[in-house]
Amino acid sequence: MTISDYLALFGGMGLVTYLPRALPLLYLAHTTLPRWFEDWLGLIPVAILSALLAPILFADPGIRNLDFGRPELIVAVPTLLFAIKTRSLGGTVLVGMLLYWLAGIFLNDFFTP
Repeated sequence: MTISDYLALFGGMGLVTYLPRALPLLYLAHTTLPRWFEDWLGLIPVAILSALLAPILFADPGIRNLDFGRPELIVAVPTLLFAIKTRSLGGTVLVGMLLYWLAGIFLNDFFTP
């Protein structure tokens, strides 16, 4: 490939990445969305995060059975309580990492077959 081919490739990739984001933004900048639609859009990040976290917290990765005694779930509960109480993202990450580390040390004997 020549340099002009690479430049065309990078330019095309930039357009394919930029246009799907820019066009709705340009269209919606001058319109007012209904309140119910804005409320619905606000639920999308919560739904995506739930879909990502639920299998990790509640299911055994090998056989995909529900397991409410997983170390990840045991650590997630106090971390969530800390997050609700303090509203500190950095503190929540540190507390979650510390608790997960401690769970690996102390609970490892209980969770290994």
